[in-house]
Order: sequence, then structure tokens, then C-alpha cells
Amino acid sequence: MTREAACRARIEWLNPSINAFLDLTEPVDSAGPCYGVKSNIAVAGLPWTAGIGALSGQIAEGDATVVRRIRAAGGGILGTLNMHEAALGATTDNPHFGRTHNPWKHGYTPGGSSGGSGAAVAAGLCDVALGSDTMGSVRIPAAYCGVQGHKPTTGLVPNDGVIALSYTYDHVGPIARRVEGLWTSLHVMAGWGAPAPFVPKALSGLRIGVWHGNGEVTLTQAVATGLEVTCQRLRDAGADLVEVTPPHYEYGRSRLAGLLVCEFEANRVHAERLAENPEGFSEGFRKLLAWGARQPAERVEAAYAYLRSIRAAAPAAFDGVDAIIAPTAPQTAFSFDEPAPANQADFTAWADFAALPATAVFSGLDAASGLPTSLQVIGPEGSDRETLEIAGAFEALFGAPPLPPGLE
Repeated sequence: MTREAACRARIEWLNPSINAFLDLTEPVDSAGPCYGVKSNIAVAGLPWTAGIGALSGQIAEGDATVVRRIRAAGGGILGTLNMHEAALGATTDNPHFGRTHNPWKHGYTPGGSSGGSGAAVAAGLCDVALGSDTMGSVRIPAAYCGVQGHKPTTGLVPNDGVIALSYTYDHVGPIARRVEGLWTSLHVMAGWGAPAPFVPKALSGLRIGVWHGNGEVTLTQAVATGLEVTCQRLRDAGADLVEVTPPHYEYGRSRLAGLLVCEFEANRVHAERLAENPEGFSEGFRKLLAWGARQPAERVEAAYAYLRSIRAAAPAAFDGVDAIIAPTAPQTAFSFDEPAPANQADFTAWADFAALPATAVFSGLDAASGLPTSLQVIGPEGSDRETLEIAGAFEALFGAPPLPPGLE
């Protein structure tokens, strides 16, 4: 059985209960890795919806650049993946296309907005999935689903053929089971050509900044314990750890500024379709767009200015350190019956606003819940290769992400 046939067989078996894939391409038996594509990224001939009901009849006439590059490199495109409506949210409980369940626990969120992408890789439905990350939407699903995800340096991967949430802060990035899969995919997506052999960094001698929120971000016990264990294991491996805090990054203020920009820009993207077909957008999303539309210009510009200042200050965070680590999210996956925590993106949004590469790495399973925990490796702007090499060292330390129980 070819790899593509094996993936399609797993989709047939598991997708009815997980609801990660929405639409499938015709089989082509590609020899390369099999990809799933978030539904805001154009795949020729398939619905191109961004999780919005009003776009359910829109068919992509051509591939997004990243999809075209993957095909040219021999990758197989299996189909499109479910996501949080319009990419504005982190649960993937979609009112138009249904909720995507976390493969580790049915009824639990896979994260978002690239929830279908994280769930598909975690369940072994595809080798790599493409997502988009505006304030953490690649890394949070990777974390909740127990796999690896990379948010590239701003501008490294093209966004054309992507239905924007924020045309300022959207980043297309890969999710894979192994860091080497992120490395190979990023080379293709960025147009770097054939990847060099992947060689993880040695941890011994690395100077790593540890960002834990200084009590301003409430960590669940599972995440706090996981970070403590991780730091001790890094010290044992010969790394030198120092505490750091991103300069000029205030959690609540950053969160509100980022959301304001997303709602303001999303309204510009969707205003015409919203006027034509308001019922094709959920009530909650309509309210967010309306809020973005009525913000005074000076408030919007103040948000942009503050986020620009975060990027300007970011290089100082790396003075004397090779990389910074932090929890990917302050919590593990949670039930759809629980409200989404406001702080989900407090550790991930900094890399989006500051244009930094960041990789979410599986760091173990919580003993109490059995759910995955995750660590984030953040590097200076433009250091994607080095960040992934350090992430590879972490993967070697923690072990490769397993398949969820019952899905082996």
C-alpha cells in the first residue's frame, strides 16, 4: 500500500469521528509526503471557505503558492481541513462545518484556529498539515494535539492564496509529527529548494532563556510541572538556563491590540460578502466584525503602533541567549463544554507581533489527564533553521510524539 493510500484509509476510518478533513482531492499516488491543507488556503478544485458558511460554494480556481510548491516538490495534497470560523478563535468548534475533536480525547478541543490541521497530524491522517498562525493558531493546535508546529519568520512563506484574518500578522506554517517534517516542509514552502540534512543542535553549551510569565500568566498544574521538569532535564543535558521576559510585551494590552487589529482587518476582508449574505456568518463572528468596523481610527492606529513597538524591542530579548523557551499554551486541551481561556495565546502571540520564528514541541503527557504538554522554542528574527535545530534537540530529549491510544 502506498503512503497516500494508507493516509486515505486512515481518513476513511477515523475522520467521521474526528472531523478534521472536509474535502478530498482525487488520488494521485504521489511518492512524497501527504499533506492536508487548512481550508483558508486555496487548493485548486476544492471549496475554499476559511470555515465560513457564506463561502461554502466558493471553489478555488488555482493553488496557493505554498500548495503549488508542495506539489512541485513531489508532495501529495489529500484535501482541506476544518478550522475555526474565519481563523478568529482557538477551539475549532465551527458552526458551519462542525467541531473537530481532539484525537487524544473526544469532546475536547484540538485548539485553533488550525484545529483540523493539528488533529489530522495527531491521528496520522496525513504526514504534514498546513495551518495559519496569527496569534498562535499553528502552535496551539500542535500543543493540544501532541505534535510539532512551526510559525515562520514574518514574510518567509508567501500568503497569496490565503483568505486573510489579518493581512498584517497571518503566517502560513506546517504541523508535523516530527521536527524533521517541519524542516523539510519549510524548505519547500519558503522556496529554499532541496533541504539540507536535518541535524539537531547539541544541548550542551546552549544558553537558553526561560520565559514563564512571572506569575502574570496563570499556568495549569500540568503545564507548570511540565516546565519545571523540562528545565531540570535541560540543565542535566548541559544547557545554561536564565530567566527572560520579552521587553515591552504586556499580556492584556498585547492581547487586546492583536484582537482589535484582527477584527478591524477581518472586517475589511469580509465586509462585502457579509453585506450580501449575513446569515452565512455566525452571530458571534458578525459581532466581532461589527466591533472592528466601528473602532475609531486613532484607536486602531494606537494598536498598530503598540504592536510595532513590540517588534522593535524584541531583539533585546535575545541578548546573551541562543533561544527562548516558554510553554506553548498555559493549559492543555480542554472540553468543548468549558469556556475558552482568555490567555490561550499569551505565550504564542509575541512571535507573531515580533516577526520571530517559533516551534511548538511535544514535551510529554500529563500524568493526571493523559493529555499532551508542549514547549515552545523561539528564535531571533530570521533564525528559522537554528530554531528548528534546537527544537530537534528538544524532540530527542522528550521523545517523538506518540499516536493517541487506540489509534496506533
